[in-house]
Amino acid sequence: MPTASTLPTAKKSRGFTLVEVVVALGVLSLILLATVSALRTFANTQVSLERLAGRVDEVRTVSGFIRDLLGSAMPGARQSGGLSLGGGSAEFAYFEGTSNSLAWKAPALFGEAYGGTLLMRLAKEDNALKLYWQELPLSNRPVVWHGKDSRVLLESVEEFKVDYRPEFDLPWQHEGWDTDGAPALVRLTIKANGRYWPDLIVRVQR
Repeated sequence: MPTASTLPTAKKSRGFTLVEVVVALGVLSLILLATVSALRTFANTQVSLERLAGRVDEVRTVSGFIRDLLGSAMPGARQSGGLSLGGGSAEFAYFEGTSNSLAWKAPALFGEAYGGTLLMRLAKEDNALKLYWQELPLSNRPVVWHGKDSRVLLESVEEFKVDYRPEFDLPWQHEGWDTDGAPALVRLTIKANGRYWPDLIVRVQR
């Protein structure tokens, strides 16, 4: 018969030590911290992408709108800040500009019922890029833009500059356009929300 000394002894059950618990909690905390940081980074990236997409969409929309209006300009001679009417107010041509504003005549449509051939003006005022418009005058007189209909095209505008190229092979003219007729090209430089937009270069009808 087996003696007491030869009988197998029962193994003593033991729990986790304090050191093991502390180590496990530390590892778990690191995993949770890494997970939270990854989620926060993902959220910030999503917000940045949405802002970038919104900015790109804004640039595309505003640039396309300006390009369409300016590209359909009907330029021509003017007289001492007034208008050269020719055979009637519906036939006169008009184009003038400074280094930070631009005015021209073009066909346009606002809404379903209001539109036709209008005078347009693009200028930076009150940190915003504004488009003004008015109906054609009935006689020769200076063009007045104060109090005319307007719309804000872009907010938080820090810089708006207009350059003119008289001919395709001539350098850009920076001081404005006070010559009869129209330039070959117009270049718009816009800085909004701390960022420069790609230069908008439009060929003007002549």
